[in-house]
Amino acid sequence: MTKIMYIKASPRGNRSHATHVADFFVEECLRINPETEVLVRDLFTMDLPLLDGAMLEAKYNIMHGREHTSEQRDRWRAVERVIEDFKSANRYVFAVPMWNFSIPYHLKHFLDVISQPTYTFNAGPQGYEGLLKDKKAFVAYARGGEYPAGTPHEAFNFQAPYLEFMLGFMGITDVVTVAVEPTLGDMALRDAARDKALQTARKVAADF
Repeated sequence: MTKIMYIKASPRGNRSHATHVADFFVEECLRINPETEVLVRDLFTMDLPLLDGAMLEAKYNIMHGREHTSEQRDRWRAVERVIEDFKSANRYVFAVPMWNFSIPYHLKHFLDVISQPTYTFNAGPQGYEGLLKDKKAFVAYARGGEYPAGTPHEAFNFQAPYLEFMLGFMGITDVVTVAVEPTLGDMALRDAARDKALQTARKVAADF
């Protein structure tokens, strides 16, 4: 059974171009396969565990087999629950706007929580190995400007390279992306980019 986790990384609701495309994609997936289960995770309303000093002390005590308290076990269990929830899906959909040339801080927080050794990746003599190799992802990006490959502006785009690196790091290498850009300025260009993204989303949903 297909189980999609839809991760919303924009707080703008219906005003978000990334969310608009990702919503459409999820609706297409449900139209094609009504039995698909969809889990929506809005990162701006989720209560993600804080990765503070106390949490890191709990993490290393537990993962290194050191003596730890029941409070530390409870703290780390909060991280494990987020990871277990993420791993319960076999498909992922992300709605990701560009913030300051990168990703929103709530998405960075989420990635920091779920990217944990022995849970989503292993590290050994041969290097790193992602553990989520059987999963797929669709990412809808939105960007105020344009950052085409092969142009000087490409160097300013830390959004897509970082997210796709982190997904690949965890083993999720089957990733299809679309981008609505530029969302600022010429409305005709914006609308054309959004229409193109929607068309691609429809095609990708057929085999997702």
